[in-house]
Amino acid sequence: MRFSARAIVARAAGVGSLLRHIIGAPDYECYLTHLAVHHPDATPLSREAFARDALARRYDRPGSRCC
Repeated sequence: MRFSARAIVARAAGVGSLLRHIIGAPDYECYLTHLAVHHPDATPLSREAFARDALARRYDRPGSRCC
């Protein structure tokens, strides 16, 4: 069974995206794809602004954590 380098890279990117989803890490590329498909007129956030926003959404909610 032989795989092309392109197929291996695509598979690795998919595994990385899955792992980020499992641990709850923000996925900037997924965000860009969603924005292009569902909100084509919106200006995307920079990678840094996206990361800050994702962290704020995760941790700045009163009552969302038990400790």
